[in-house]
Amino acid sequence: MRKKGHLISAVEEDSIAWEMGVEPGMYLVAVNGQEVEDIFDYRFLMDDTSVTVLIREENGEETLLEIEKDEDEDFGVSFESPLMSGYRSCSNRCIFCFIDQLPKGMRPSLYFKDDDSRLSFLQGNYVTLTNLSDHDLQRIIRYRMEPINISVQTTNPELRVKMLRNRFAGEALKKMDVLKDAGIQMNGQIVLCKGWNDGAELDRSIRDLTAYLPEMVSVSVVPVGLSRYREGLTELQPFTKADAEAVIDLIESWQKRIYADLAASYVPEEGETEPDFLRGAPRHFIHASDEWYILAGRPLPEAERYDGYLQYENGVGMLRLLITETEEALAAYKEMAEKREISLPGQRRVTNISGTLAAPYIRALTEQISAVFPETSVNVLPVENHFFGERITVTGLLTGQDILRAVKGAKETGTDLGEELLLPVTTLRRGEHVFLDDMTMEDLMRMTGLPVRIVGTEGEDLVRAQLGLEPKEEKERQYYE
Repeated sequence: MRKKGHLISAVEEDSIAWEMGVEPGMYLVAVNGQEVEDIFDYRFLMDDTSVTVLIREENGEETLLEIEKDEDEDFGVSFESPLMSGYRSCSNRCIFCFIDQLPKGMRPSLYFKDDDSRLSFLQGNYVTLTNLSDHDLQRIIRYRMEPINISVQTTNPELRVKMLRNRFAGEALKKMDVLKDAGIQMNGQIVLCKGWNDGAELDRSIRDLTAYLPEMVSVSVVPVGLSRYREGLTELQPFTKADAEAVIDLIESWQKRIYADLAASYVPEEGETEPDFLRGAPRHFIHASDEWYILAGRPLPEAERYDGYLQYENGVGMLRLLITETEEALAAYKEMAEKREISLPGQRRVTNISGTLAAPYIRALTEQISAVFPETSVNVLPVENHFFGERITVTGLLTGQDILRAVKGAKETGTDLGEELLLPVTTLRRGEHVFLDDMTMEDLMRMTGLPVRIVGTEGEDLVRAQLGLEPKEEKERQYYE
């Protein structure tokens, strides 16, 4: 690709490139005389008022375009690859890797293990740092590709080598020192494995990671996901209620200490309206995912303890935020109904699809909505995950076939499913109506005989779906695919 350049797949009409005769099928070779490695080089080099772009046609003929433009004006081309380079795959063989626990026969893209720092910046993915070169580190610093999300797992170098099964995994932790010294914002993740990095090792990891404050903004602790396809893999045990209580106790004790220490030394700047975490604003820093609280049978933390939901993508605070958003939206729609500012469809009964983990919370929220709008009633259908195994309880990993099985089972027992299925958008491949097992939403509707309404991730989406109102424009919110 570097010799030929980067294939241009589309040219925006009336753009600079379009006016200068650039066409799909041509190649971008260089900008300002410099080779373009990927999209970050391209954006950086093009962010000027005067640039030169070397274009090569399919026959090899080259043209140098001299461009005068506004600083933020786009050239107007798209490339064959969004990154303008291939995705970097993982070089580890982690004992907890969920991709290794997938059954055979799924779509090929699901088996690709990415470990690409660029995707960490662009999409919120987590990287292990094991395949990050000095060149990559300097590019992160140069282009301020932050926050960088790091799969830490443990700060014990020897243990990290064993868990990631990569002899360079312990040494790779030193790259966090380079990022800290450069003032690069980081988030951390610890996938907890029973008997490996929990207990005293977790305590050590939290203590060590506080040394990266304030650049290390937050760290999440999530339990390892164990599917039923673990033959030949490292034996790992599920956590118990007592284990979850111990994890929460340890994390909450650290939260209190860290918050108090930061609060004692932080001086807000005049006129500051939002806490500046990179200057050491008070925060709780270390967070337990929702699963720990559900397993322990404890109430979810209050909203303030999530520090603005910095670790939402890792399942930290998802339920608390949903509860807060639903209650706020319900109050707003109640007021609108009283003022006759909205028109409701009338009597309505529907079935809300949910993973077993969140089902009790979804049921409680739908009951709150029905208490305000009694003409609506919802049957919450918890779906057991037969595809991956009963230990996988999150809604985002439900497959079409398991949802179909649950719906058919409910019908056989005489459950009134109502007029419509409410389907969380997290069960579908992003931007498509396809489940993890390649069943489509249209297949589900045809085989159940029920229409399906896709429900977004926000509390207002849940309220509108239950009331039968048209969905509002979906906001992009990171979630697992």
